[in-house]
Amino acid sequence: MRDFLNHIVFVGIKGTVLALHRNSGDELWRTELKGSDFVNLVLNGPDLFATSRGEIYCLDPATGQIRWNNPLRGLGYNLVSIASANPPNLPAIAQYLQNQQAAAAYAGSAT
Repeated sequence: MRDFLNHIVFVGIKGTVLALHRNSGDELWRTELKGSDFVNLVLNGPDLFATSRGEIYCLDPATGQIRWNNPLRGLGYNLVSIASANPPNLPAIAQYLQNQQAAAAYAGSAT
């Protein structure tokens, strides 16, 4: 599953986050955020953090689903920088994605 993440490029543009296949450029998913501004991205462990129009979002890197959002009230709509004390843990991300795929496969076979 680690190989899966090695084939994804995350792009932030005009208030939108996209996941593209590294070799083909095919779009895997797209998530629209608030606004149409610059998007800052940080992949950290099993989380993809994105900022747009003064807000921060936590996305699922496999699906683009928004896990949570904080509007950072009272701080304006300017650019937001992101930093993390934890280095990316690619084996943990790979395990998370493998678990997600196994759960989806099980759910599909149960119907």
